[in-house]
Amino acid sequence: MSAVVSRIREPLIEGNKSYHDITEDLISPTEKTPSLAWVIGLILSLSFLTFGVFCIAWTIWFGIGAWDLNRTIGWGWDITNFVWWIGIGHAGTLISAILLLFRQKWRTGVNRAAEAMTIFAVLCAALFPGIHVGRAWVVFYFFPYPNTRGPLWVNFNSPLLWDLFAISTYFTVSLLFWYTGLVPDFATVRDRASGVRKKIYNFLSFGWTGSAKHWQRWESLSLVLAGLATPLVLSVHTIVSFDFATSVIPGWHTTIFPPYFVAGAIFSGFAMVLTLMIITRKILNLQEYITITHIESMNKVILLTGTIVGVAYLTELFIAWYSGYVYEQFAFYNRVFGPYYWSYIGMMSCNVLAPQIFWSKKLRRSIFWTFFMSIFINIGMWFERFVIIATTLARDYLPSSWSWYDPTWVEIGIYLGTMGIFFTLYLVFTRVAPVVAVAEVKSILKSSGDQYIGPNAHAHHHDHAPVAAKMDFAAASMVDDTAAKMAAAAPVLAAAASEVSAPVASVQDDLKKVEGIGPKIEQLLKAAGVNTFAQLADAKVPFLKSVLEEAGKRFQMHDPTTWPDQARMAAEGKWEELKKWQDELDGGKL
Repeated sequence: MSAVVSRIREPLIEGNKSYHDITEDLISPTEKTPSLAWVIGLILSLSFLTFGVFCIAWTIWFGIGAWDLNRTIGWGWDITNFVWWIGIGHAGTLISAILLLFRQKWRTGVNRAAEAMTIFAVLCAALFPGIHVGRAWVVFYFFPYPNTRGPLWVNFNSPLLWDLFAISTYFTVSLLFWYTGLVPDFATVRDRASGVRKKIYNFLSFGWTGSAKHWQRWESLSLVLAGLATPLVLSVHTIVSFDFATSVIPGWHTTIFPPYFVAGAIFSGFAMVLTLMIITRKILNLQEYITITHIESMNKVILLTGTIVGVAYLTELFIAWYSGYVYEQFAFYNRVFGPYYWSYIGMMSCNVLAPQIFWSKKLRRSIFWTFFMSIFINIGMWFERFVIIATTLARDYLPSSWSWYDPTWVEIGIYLGTMGIFFTLYLVFTRVAPVVAVAEVKSILKSSGDQYIGPNAHAHHHDHAPVAAKMDFAAASMVDDTAAKMAAAAPVLAAAASEVSAPVASVQDDLKKVEGIGPKIEQLLKAAGVNTFAQLADAKVPFLKSVLEEAGKRFQMHDPTTWPDQARMAAEGKWEELKKWQDELDGGKL
């Protein structure tokens, strides 16, 4: 009885993967020597980080006068970059929390890197308020605490304090959510490691054994944290918007800011996720786990949130006109036609007009256009923050106090330094943990793998399917003598050889389809003369054990007892039975 295959949903895992393949593909990047591209990226990131640290030290030593702020424009690149980084940090928790609660399967390919992005982006954002106060050591007094001089409390009416509480809460919950998802994968890395590395991952995995009780507690904790994180996604950038909305400055004092900021944050955050995932997908060869379907789903969210942001822009313009308040009207007139007009044009072009290309399915599924637009959108969202801050402050009520703002090299250097921090942490993360969640990808294999759904479902054919399909080794397997088996199969081999262009002797099967055989073991077996499923089915278990023992200690732990039986099923074309058996074998591991 064949399974019902959806004609609508596309597979989220390609390449006819087994559970073993998923483990090998996603864990091996943490074990191999880093590539040249990774090393070059780390060197560049560390260079930016070093320059940023120098600029921060320069600021602390010489004071905020090293920046180009003045009495009219008290916020510049520092708060612009703070709001921009907070926005980028939104998408990770959104993908992981809301999509988990809604049981969206396409989250599994991108949620791990998005969660990491949240942590790193919030760290970069928190840097700016800390140095913006001028005397960095007074940041200590942001925290209300009882002390020996009597209760010392801060000003609870200050949006700066609201930011502190919102961001610290958001960071804590996001960190717990991210680390909870990592625990099963750390245990998988531990089980494959040795020496000091094994001890480190054993500590990081908290003694995870993969028991049913552990999985039950893990799932419960993930859902609780997702439930906590979901309102935080909305609250954090809402509170950031209060930095502006609670003031009485024209252009800021508006109730549309909270939803407008939240939509913009999700918009920019998803764009940064796409930037990271397309690069990671290429460098780590994860095209079969981060598929075009994942990218298209992300682009749909970008199209939706970009349209919401565009509606918010137009609503602002309408309310300013409809209010009849001349100062509010001038604030928006100044944004469009004032000295910073170029930033307003850039904002509208990148954030409102450009994402509309994703109405086209062809462009939504294009890697080039997605990568280009992801960078374009984040440039536009940076322009938006700059437009809100600089253009509004530059021209106040009194023309005599109007001023102009240009960032100094120190401000630019600090911004580049945060980019260095972000990408250094992300690159190190790709070497420490799987970028794609192994356990979660395995959990959707049967419902989203291309061997189960899509046009290639159940088409389990290797390169020389005609040969394997016509070889009836069922009768020959009743005979113990290998020569007798080959003699019984000789007529079938000869008939099948005429149907393929390559000689029978050159036939090689993908032995990795057998549970327990990976790329390295496959090489060992083929070096020993076992090239096909039929030959593996004929092989004796002691012979297979001797091949593994000769290869070294790391291969002796593998048990080849079931390999001949699995290979026999594969040779007979009994893929459904083989998959069912493998799933039963792997059931305790998933």
